[in-house]
Amino acid sequence: MDINTIFKYAEAVVAFLLSISILMQNRNGGLGTVFGGTSGGESYRSRRGLEALLYNSTLVLGFLFAALAIAIALTNG
Repeated sequence: MDINTIFKYAEAVVAFLLSISILMQNRNGGLGTVFGGTSGGESYRSRRGLEALLYNSTLVLGFLFAALAIAIALTNG
């Protein structure tokens, strides 16, 4: 198995995890409203706990996805 194949499999896994982390985020009320809570009418909130972890992991997975895409493009050339 060559490095290009490994990059392709890794990108597929990262794409799946990135999709899940994006879909778990809720724009209106935070992570609590995903499981039936109410937003409470707050205009500004800071991310805490699992919500912050989910946000940060989405950023990391996005950068990793872009890096793997560039690596695949460079190894094909």
